[in-house]
Amino acid sequence: MRIRQLCLPNSRPAAERLQPLRAIDPQLLLVFGALDFFADTQGLATLQAAFPDSLLLGCSTAGEISSQGVDDHSTVVTAIHFAHTRVQPAVTPLHDMADSAAAGARLARQLAADDLQMVLVLGQGVAINGSALLQGISSVLGTRLPVVGGLAGDNAAFSRTFTLNEHGSSDHQLVAVGLYGQQLRLGHGSYGGWTTFGPARQVTRCQENVLYELDGTPALEVYKRYLGEYAADLPGSGLLFPFSMLGENQQDAGVIRTILGVDEASGSLTLAGEVHTGCYLKLMHASTDNLVHGAEQAASAASLAQPVHGDSLALLVSCVGRKLVMGDRVDEEIEAVADELGSHTVLAGFYSNGEISPFAPGQPCRLHNQTMTITTLAETAGAHD
Repeated sequence: MRIRQLCLPNSRPAAERLQPLRAIDPQLLLVFGALDFFADTQGLATLQAAFPDSLLLGCSTAGEISSQGVDDHSTVVTAIHFAHTRVQPAVTPLHDMADSAAAGARLARQLAADDLQMVLVLGQGVAINGSALLQGISSVLGTRLPVVGGLAGDNAAFSRTFTLNEHGSSDHQLVAVGLYGQQLRLGHGSYGGWTTFGPARQVTRCQENVLYELDGTPALEVYKRYLGEYAADLPGSGLLFPFSMLGENQQDAGVIRTILGVDEASGSLTLAGEVHTGCYLKLMHASTDNLVHGAEQAASAASLAQPVHGDSLALLVSCVGRKLVMGDRVDEEIEAVADELGSHTVLAGFYSNGEISPFAPGQPCRLHNQTMTITTLAETAGAHD
C-alpha cells in the first residue's frame, strides 16, 4: 500500500502538481475540499483528466484534515495504491430525508460480496437521517461489517453540501467505496470528550430524527431556555450544545446527537440521527482540553498493533461542533492524533455534520455526533512482496 497526499490552497489543482500522485498509479483518490472546489467545475475536471482510471470519493467540509493539520478553504487530495485490495464504487441519489434507509440499502446492494471488508460512505450533510442510512446499509450487509465515513459539511451553515465521485459532484447523492480482500487491516476509534449538564429530560414525542417534545414541552422551547443568548444563533449555535442519549433507565448510551435544523412553527429540532420515544436526553458542553484528550483516546484505540507492509492511512472524521469549540486551538486534536499514530501514518479527513464509525473493532457501526472518529487502514505483506 502506497499513499501520497497533496494539500492545495485553492480549488484549482494545477495538472503538473498532481504528478507525484499519478506516480503511484492510485486506484482511489480521497478528495476533501471547501465549497469553493465544488462551485468551480474546473478543479474536478482537472482531477478527472489526470486520473481517468482512478475512483474518486470525497465531499465538502467544514475544515480539511491532512498530515499538515487543519485547513479551511483548501482541497486535500490523498492518492492510495493498494497492493492486494480491490476497490469498487457505489452511488445513489437521496430523494429526501425519508429516503435515507432505502438509499443506504441501494448502496449496499451495489457493494455486497463475500470478500467485502469495509465500506467507506459519504453522504450529504443536510436533509438526511444518518442513523436510518446505516440501518439501510446493515439490512443488506449485516451489522458486523465495518461501515465508516461521515456526512458532508458546509462550514456550519447547514444549507447545502456536496459529495463527489469520479462522475462528478452533487448536493443530493450518497457515494461509497467497498474495500475487498483478506490482507486489509483495520483499526477503529471513536471518542467525544463532552460533559453532560442539567437534568435528564424524557423524549415524549418524536418521529425518527425529528424531536418534537421533551417532558411534554416543545423541544425547541426547552432547548432555547438552556441556550439563553446563544438561541439567537440557532441552528449553528446548537453545535456547541449537543444532546447525550440516555436509555430508559437514564444510563449513558454512549451516543451523541447534534442539531441540523429548527422549525419554529412546530417547535421541533431536527437531529442528525434518530432518537426514540421514552429515552432521555441531557445537554452537553466541552472544553478544548477535554476534546483533545478525546481525540488522543480515539487514536489509541485505532492503532494497528500488527506489522503492516508499506504505508498506512488514518481517516479522521471529526464534528464541526468540536472545531467551533476549539477555535484557534483546533490543530491540537490533529497533532494529538499524529503523535499517537506516528509519522508513518498519513492523516486524511474532514470536519463533518456527522460521523460514521464503530465504537471499536467488532462493534456495530453507529452515527455519531460531536466525536472524533478514526479508522486506520493498512495491508499485510503478500506472498510475493
